[in-house]
Amino acid sequence: MTRLDAGVEESGSTRCDGPRAVLLAAREVPLGGVRAMEVHRSLPQRELPTVGAWCFLDRFGPQEAVMRVDPHPHIGLQTVTWPLVGEVHHRDSIGSDVVVRRGSLNIMTAGAGISHSEYSLGEGAVPLDALQLWVALPEERRHGGPAFERHDRLPTLSLPTRDGDAAQATVVVGELAGVASPATMHTPIVGAEISLPPRSRVRVPLQHEWEHAVVGIEGDLRVVTGSDLEETPVRAQDLLYLGVHRDEIELATEDGALLFLIGGEPFPDDIVMWWNFVGRSHDEIAVAREEWEAAGARFGTVEGHPPEQRIPAPPLPNVRLTTRRRRI
Repeated sequence: MTRLDAGVEESGSTRCDGPRAVLLAAREVPLGGVRAMEVHRSLPQRELPTVGAWCFLDRFGPQEAVMRVDPHPHIGLQTVTWPLVGEVHHRDSIGSDVVVRRGSLNIMTAGAGISHSEYSLGEGAVPLDALQLWVALPEERRHGGPAFERHDRLPTLSLPTRDGDAAQATVVVGELAGVASPATMHTPIVGAEISLPPRSRVRVPLQHEWEHAVVGIEGDLRVVTGSDLEETPVRAQDLLYLGVHRDEIELATEDGALLFLIGGEPFPDDIVMWWNFVGRSHDEIAVAREEWEAAGARFGTVEGHPPEQRIPAPPLPNVRLTTRRRRI
C-alpha cells in the first residue's frame, strides 16, 4: 500500500475528512475453483472493504481460457458484469439465459437469494477479458426478491482534453457529469469506463460528497493526486483510492489508456462478506450457507444444469465472521 496524499483524519476514525490518494495493487486469485483462469482482485482490500457501495472488483483476463463456473449462490448484492473481450453464457435461477458480450451490461440482483452459472462459448479455450463487480445492497433492498437486467445501449459523454481530442466515457451504472445509466441501482453510485486518446490530459467531474477510486485496465495512465500536481502512475488492475471531497480528478496518458471509475455515497453499513455472500452478521451468512448446501428453495435451480452440477460451499472458518472496516 502506498499513501500518496493523506487528508486530515481524527484520531481513531476510519474515514478521512478530506481528499486522499492510496494506491493498492491487485492480487491473483482462483475463480470458483477453476485454477486454469487468471483472475486479479482489486477490491476488497484488507485496508479498504468498499468504495461507496462497491464491495468487489475482479478482472478475469486478458487470456485464452475455458470458463466453466457451475451454479453458485449469492445474497445481498448486485453483480455488474462488464465484458472487455469475448462472450460468456449466463444462466440463473429466475430464468435468465443470455450471452454476455462487449458493450452490453448485465446486472443480477441477488436480494435474499439467487444462483447462476457462467460458461464461455464452445468447448475450447477462447479469448476472455471482463470486469466482474459487486455492489452491496442497502438494508431496504437486500431482503427482497432476485432480478436481472440487460442493457445493450448505454449513455456516453465526451470529456474535452487540453489538446482538443475528447476522451470518451461510458456511464455503465449510476451517474457521471449529469449523464445517467438506465440500470436499476439502489444506492447513489457511479461506474464508468473512460477511454483516453494518446497524448491527452482530461479532467473528470466528481460528486464532492462521494468517495471514488480509479482502476487501470490498459495503457499508461497517470492521475494527478494533489495540489502540487504530482502524477501517480496506475498500472492495469491497480486501484487508486481517491477518498471524498474531490470535485474533479485529472487523468493523463502518453500512448492512450482505458480505465474504470467507481464511486458513490459512502456505504452506511459495515458488511460481512464471505464466499459469494454479503450480509451483516456471521449467523446470517451461516444460515445462507446451510440453505445452499441443503439445496433449499431459497436459491432456486439453474435450468440446463443437473442437480449435482453445482459448486459446494466451502467450510466456514473456525472463528466467527466479523464485519469489514476500513483502515484508510
